[in-house]
Amino acid sequence: MSEQKISDEEYFAQGVLDTNLEGLKKVYKGKVRDVYEVDEKTSLFVVTDRISSYDRVMKTPVPGKGKILNQLSEFWFNFLEEKTGIKNHMITADVDKMPEAVRKHKKILNGRCMLVRKLKMIPIEAVCRAYITGSGFKDYQKTGAVCGNKLKEGLRNCEKLPEFIFTPATKAAYGDHDENITESEADERMKKLGFDFKNMKDAALKLFAEAVAYAEANGIILADTKFEMGMLDGVLIVGDEVLTPDSSRYWDKKKYIVGQQQDSLDKQYVRDYLTSINFNRDGGGVPLPQEVCKKTMEKYIAIFKILTKKDPIL
Repeated sequence: MSEQKISDEEYFAQGVLDTNLEGLKKVYKGKVRDVYEVDEKTSLFVVTDRISSYDRVMKTPVPGKGKILNQLSEFWFNFLEEKTGIKNHMITADVDKMPEAVRKHKKILNGRCMLVRKLKMIPIEAVCRAYITGSGFKDYQKTGAVCGNKLKEGLRNCEKLPEFIFTPATKAAYGDHDENITESEADERMKKLGFDFKNMKDAALKLFAEAVAYAEANGIILADTKFEMGMLDGVLIVGDEVLTPDSSRYWDKKKYIVGQQQDSLDKQYVRDYLTSINFNRDGGGVPLPQEVCKKTMEKYIAIFKILTKKDPIL
């Protein structure tokens, strides 16, 4: 039997577009995450079902998406710390181990929140690329380089790069566009704020190498990703989310064909839909059709199962 179609109203009502947790102070609303203060050293990250594309938050949720992002980040945080020794901000993703002020909201939070250490965040995104695509490919077509990394001539869309490249980007405020910058620009900006650029770059590439190898062993190409990092007591710490289909490009190795857009297991499906309707990137978000949201969730669940070898808690 085919799946019974439910009304848009019923479907989107299942999603969490915003949160307001009584007894906790919301200190930040990002494109996807709501952040609450727990005490002077810890915060609560709540991953909603909001979805952004081209730095615009869409008007409809993708029900369940936040749980995939949160649980996949939990997997990668544990995996990468074990492999590299590089610390992350996660304390626990188990609501039952969180303070009572959080536990009382378990119904809405279960599977979609993380208790984390507060960091002094670096306002530069640590973007690592193994393949040339997306904004990187557009920059390459115009200049032959990506963020100052001069590349050989004749590279095709989605082609594997001879080696990983590091392409920093600014961390835009809500509603603004992130911007690719050169390593020297990133170094200069970070120095002014007391951060060590080389330390961040080396850590990001080390994390990326481990993730690429693990994905490859499981039949997946990790084309690129972005890490966000901060400092705590003089130590570099990985924060925010890590290696989710929101922040990364994942391709099925068996379906990979160089020179064209890939059938991605990530947010590319939404980007492609928005391109098909001539989405105005300088305007606001738009409602997504139920079918686009469901297909996006299928892809997110698929990559979650391949990487973690288990089902998500939805």
